[in-house]
Amino acid sequence: MRKIRKLSFDELVSENKKALLKDAAFLDKIEERLEQRYKEEK
Repeated sequence: MRKIRKLSFDELVSENKKALLKDAAFLDKIEERLEQRYKEEK
C-alpha cells in the first residue's frame, strides 16, 4: 500500500480557520452593504 501523506491535524485546523475567516469577512462586507442600502432607503 502506498503511503499518502495526510495533513496533520494542526494543518487541517489552520486551513479551516483560514476558510472561516474568509467567509466571515465576506459576510461582514455583505452586511455593511445591506446596512448602507437600508439607511439610504429611509
